[in-house]
Parts: sequence; structure tokens; C-alpha cells
Amino acid sequence: MLQFDMRAVETRAVQVDAELSPDDPVWQQGDPVPTSPLRVTGRLSAAGTGGGRFYWHGRLAGDVTIPCRRCLADTTVHVQDESHVIFAEEGTEETEDPDVYVLDEQSTELDLRPVVREQWLLNVPSYAVCRDECKGICPSCGKDLNEGPCDCPEERDARWDALRKVQAKD
Repeated sequence: MLQFDMRAVETRAVQVDAELSPDDPVWQQGDPVPTSPLRVTGRLSAAGTGGGRFYWHGRLAGDVTIPCRRCLADTTVHVQDESHVIFAEEGTEETEDPDVYVLDEQSTELDLRPVVREQWLLNVPSYAVCRDECKGICPSCGKDLNEGPCDCPEERDARWDALRKVQAKD
């Protein structure tokens, strides 16, 4: 469970130990969705006196499948993050800070799912490589060079001929 009654959190801190499902409605089209439930742990507590401010210190961990940047084969990457987040009610001076999450004054529930989604998106790598020795694909025919060489004739870039001549002299 990643939704909490704010009145209960104001009186006593809450331990967070939950999962965010890959089919949860918080995920949007185009998001790199985790391949299995995202593990979320941490502590949610009131921040200061007077209510309306909360602090969450938590961790998230999960796996995502993204294409290898060299050969385009699916590769699984483990993502984890430790987050420190402040929530403040709308209309307070803290809400001018872009790092503070704004809470609706009328709301009685604090939902961590949008925060977890944002932290996930910030930590999923843009690129991944399936393995260090990945050879990629042929730029001419598109064959996966990890499966062996292609039949394309080797094209030589004339701009490198001067260096080839120096190398041949050595």
C-alpha cells in the first residue's frame, strides 16, 4: 500500500514496505515500466509541527527491460534509488521550491505512487548494453554481428587513408 491517511501520519510515522505493480494506473504510455513489481520501502513521517508537511525517506528497487544500444536486443537492468522527499500543502511557502511535492489542501490522503514513478523515471538509464563485448549491428545490412560477420563488402573511409599509410610504415 502506497496511500496513507495524512491525519494518521501526523501523529505517528509509518513504515513503508510495499510493491508498485507494472500494471498500476500511475504508469503512463511511454514509461519504461518495471518488468516485475517495484519494491518500495522507507519511512513516512510528519515534518515539523502544525501539520501539512511530510517527509519520506525511502528506497525503490526493480528491473526494467530496455533495448541494448548496440544490438537492439532486450536487456534487463536493475534500477535502485534512495530518495528524500518533502510534501507540503498547497499555499505554503515551501511549495515554491520545485523539489517539494504539493498536496491538495482538501485531500486527506497522501499517495506516494506519483513520487515513486518520478524517482523511477529519473533513475532508469537512457541506454544500456547487453554485455561489454557486444559488437552491435552492421550499419549497412542490419545483421547482428554477435552472431557472426555479415556478407557486406568492407567499405573503407578515404579520410583514414593517411593514418593507414603511417601505420603500414611502422
